[in-house]
Amino acid sequence: MALRAVVFDFDGVIVNSEPLHYRALHDALLTEEVRITEEEYWGSYLAFDNRGAIRRALERHGEAVTPERVERLAAHMVARFKELIPEIQVFPGAVELVRTLADEVPLAIASGARGEEVDAILRGVGLREAFETIVGAEDVPRTKPDPAPYQEAIRRLSGPGNGLAPAECLALEDTMPGIASALAAGMTVVGVAHSYPAEKLQAAHRVVDSLVGVDVDGLRGLFRG
Repeated sequence: MALRAVVFDFDGVIVNSEPLHYRALHDALLTEEVRITEEEYWGSYLAFDNRGAIRRALERHGEAVTPERVERLAAHMVARFKELIPEIQVFPGAVELVRTLADEVPLAIASGARGEEVDAILRGVGLREAFETIVGAEDVPRTKPDPAPYQEAIRRLSGPGNGLAPAECLALEDTMPGIASALAAGMTVVGVAHSYPAEKLQAAHRVVDSLVGVDVDGLRGLFRG
């Protein structure tokens, strides 16, 4: 078996946007007098898409959860996040790895964020052209830890006469639900310890502390034997 495609998670792997997602969620909820802490966000809402995080926060704070309220808060969150985009930082080693891999195999994004947000950030940091497709939260019926985001990314990368088997695809993930999603899709997974300690990511086939020094030959080696 050989490596034929790579699918990246986005937040927490390529860019350090989770602090901005916290601020966007915090500020959106505050419009309805629901106050969350940063510790609460990292412990309870990380890896959820916008609506999932909003629902979980409302439930946790004993607040009414209605479709109308969730949509209203999601709109606030999207608007606030757009204001924060210029502050996003790229993780060390991410640009180099993405560009190197893009010369070797097709790349995709499978994210719990909205595809529009991912697209805007990738363009801002000069990496959009490296990815053939972006799978956002709105593109699948279920988000991570369900395998649907990775399954959809593989489907999109499989062109006519170029069907990809999940076992030929690599995922790079920073959370336990994300790793579970990729594994359930049948992929090889590298856990990146940007958001959680390495010991929490041991379900992955390999765990790295950062993307600095990660090379294509090393990733291809995961598929040998």
